[in-house]
Amino acid sequence: MYLFIYLQDNPAAYYITVILFGLIIGSFLNVLIYRLPKMMMQEWREECRRLLETASSEENRKTERFNLVTPGSRCPVCNHRITALENIPVISYLFLGGKCSECKSPISFRYPIIEALSALAALAMAWHFGWSIQALLAIFMSWALIVLSAIDLEHQLLPDDITLPFLWLGIFANMTLSQPFTDIHSSIIGAMAGYVSLWSVYMLFKLVTGKEGMGYGDFKLLAMLGAWLGWQMLPLIIILSSLVGAVAGIFLILFRKHGRSVPIPFGPYLAAAGWITLLYGEVIMQKYYLWALGTL
Repeated sequence: MYLFIYLQDNPAAYYITVILFGLIIGSFLNVLIYRLPKMMMQEWREECRRLLETASSEENRKTERFNLVTPGSRCPVCNHRITALENIPVISYLFLGGKCSECKSPISFRYPIIEALSALAALAMAWHFGWSIQALLAIFMSWALIVLSAIDLEHQLLPDDITLPFLWLGIFANMTLSQPFTDIHSSIIGAMAGYVSLWSVYMLFKLVTGKEGMGYGDFKLLAMLGAWLGWQMLPLIIILSSLVGAVAGIFLILFRKHGRSVPIPFGPYLAAAGWITLLYGEVIMQKYYLWALGTL
């Protein structure tokens, strides 16, 4: 209790604590990003095996338990177990020179990037919302968007284990907070409209081209953002994500030789647009209305 009072009365200490806590959580976010897709694929393989009622001798072997806790963190090349000193956010990566201490294999630059993003995103929300429950919820929302974006970039998956709980959390927050992100009616309608809007685009695109333009995870992600921010912010999120996605897609095709037929994940652009809208959505909409009225 005294610690909370101290942090509330000392903004500098509050922001420093948020940064440190964000770095620590960022390390856990890396675990989620690496392990959650593997856990999903492992579960899908098991479901397929049961449905097909076939099990080879290799499949019947007892496999190592794999979840968010077990086994401990290790080098994927030499299986060197990562020690606590080698797992300090950002600092350990720099101290090790981005290489495994045992076999000197390179460590992905993604790890310090995610840790730094986790801290900076948390700081931005703490700065914007101040000492409040809104700041805490917005920080957790930011971390969820980071994980979803990274997984979608690597695997083109948006796990229901993250989107659905946060969808309900958004509705619950707007229903119970004294200062919600939006009113409860806008939250519920936002969740429904977010899903239906992208689903309609998906179905229309499929009818016209015979191809699937996006996945169902994108519908659920926009529904989640609608639950947090309300239906009024959905057009802004869609416009921002489409603009950024179009620019990124053109860049990949022109400069990275990305094949036109190779799918580009849309989740990171939705997540980025949702995060920006969470911070500045009302300001952007107000400036737009002033501009629109000024042109009449």
